[in-house]
Amino acid sequence: MQFIVISALGSDRTGLVYDLTRVVLDCSGNIVDSRMSSLGSEFAMLLLVSGNWHTLAKLETELKKLSDSSGITVSLRRTDQRPPRKDVVTYSVDVVCLDQPGIVHNLAGFFSARGIDIAELNTRSYAAAHTGAPMFSVQMMVHIPSKIHIAALREEFMDLCDQLNLDAILEPVKS
Repeated sequence: MQFIVISALGSDRTGLVYDLTRVVLDCSGNIVDSRMSSLGSEFAMLLLVSGNWHTLAKLETELKKLSDSSGITVSLRRTDQRPPRKDVVTYSVDVVCLDQPGIVHNLAGFFSARGIDIAELNTRSYAAAHTGAPMFSVQMMVHIPSKIHIAALREEFMDLCDQLNLDAILEPVKS
């Protein structure tokens, strides 16, 4: 089994996901993992697809045709399946705050400086329910090396959140 990462970006419209996934299916590819989202007036897709060497070669050709005919920007990259991590503990991070520049950068810097991998990161801007104030939320999954003392990490993280005026939760992911 071989793997390819497909990144696609196009104007948000009904049928965009259908068009791309039809090509994957017609080429006998299997979507193993994916993330898809509207971002402004664009729609972004990120897929990990598996198949044999023939499937991936066919996908490379057919997705180029789709890109040329539909205006979808497609990027492909062959990859390997990531081996399971045994030396880490997975935690979820939820942050809510008034929208302000630098939130993601500051959170990423905090975890990076401690050798903690960010496995997933999702953000969203929205208006607060009663006041209409601009709000920002962040959801992350992080892989914390087992050698890190969790209580000390949590205290440092909460101190950072206090400094930046962020409401946050750092808790283990329940399997």
